[in-house]
Amino acid sequence: MSTRVSSRRRETAHELGRGPGRCRVGRHRFATILALGLFGSLVAGTAEATEGGASLYLPGFRGPAAGIVPPPGFYFSNDFMAYSGELSGARRIQIGGAVLADVEVEIRADFLTATWVTPLEVLGGRTAISVSLPAGVPRVSAGVLIEAPRLGRTFAFSQRDASFVLGDPIVTGLVGWDSGRLHWSVGASVNVPAGGYQEGELSNLAFNRWIGDVFVAATWLDPALGLDISGAIGFEINGENPDTDYDSGNAFHADLSISKNLTKEISVGLLAGYYDQVSDDSGRGNRIGPYKGRVVAAGASIGYDFTVAGTPITTRVRVLREVDVENRPQGTIGLFTVAFPLGGQTPPAARVAAKY
Repeated sequence: MSTRVSSRRRETAHELGRGPGRCRVGRHRFATILALGLFGSLVAGTAEATEGGASLYLPGFRGPAAGIVPPPGFYFSNDFMAYSGELSGARRIQIGGAVLADVEVEIRADFLTATWVTPLEVLGGRTAISVSLPAGVPRVSAGVLIEAPRLGRTFAFSQRDASFVLGDPIVTGLVGWDSGRLHWSVGASVNVPAGGYQEGELSNLAFNRWIGDVFVAATWLDPALGLDISGAIGFEINGENPDTDYDSGNAFHADLSISKNLTKEISVGLLAGYYDQVSDDSGRGNRIGPYKGRVVAAGASIGYDFTVAGTPITTRVRVLREVDVENRPQGTIGLFTVAFPLGGQTPPAARVAAKY
């Protein structure tokens, strides 16, 4: 790695955590933002329209430090999600080939993410790759089953399903740069349809379709004020589910986060997310029409950073309410994150890595 790059990283590390009189907001917070959109792989409840109302994108996931890529090394994050929502009245949704109404969803799921920030640079930017795997228990109930031709049923009441399942693995790659207080990154995620999908079941974490998501993220970090302003925009490209012949539409999404450190350990912030499906759902198996979805979500976060045996650990709680939705269940999202380095970090820039 060049002397010029190493010098620049030392200067950045000094600015984020070691400057005289500065709030050391960067010491224990890690850029596990590489594991983006994992929670969107929950059927019928965590994301916006498309088949089952599910998408790779989750509102509020790209929060503080969305644009920061840490120095080379290995990182781990564990994200627990709790979701509760409902699609009431006569509105319909299609899940696992079945058309349902009066749907209620409760999800408890865990998402494990391993990230490697490599020594390789592209156009002067740090490169990283991550792999994520979701697992958990979605509980889906429907007051009315309107149609399920693949299951040989046309009408029924009170359908319920809950089981422990594995979701599709998600691979993410990105490149990140920084210039003074401004940090930015570009990347892409791919959902690989290799999870435990079961046709006809209401309880699925796997999409059973290829999904691509390209994104750009930026962060303005002022260590003296302890202020982090982050944003991200992206575009999701959906494939067809071969088991249900349902072709989900593509969508635009955006996130905004403003957070403030109250102390070097505690931070609080506001979050907002927006998702808008720009093309219709289609396919031979689609029985509910275009079903273009949209959602606006808003909420807050609180973070606490500490050290165990010399290892900096970041924890964060985020809660968002879906305040405006179309063609999907409406509910509340709760996220609890624990993140820490596994080793291999570059010593001079270790404090940069601590911004999550």
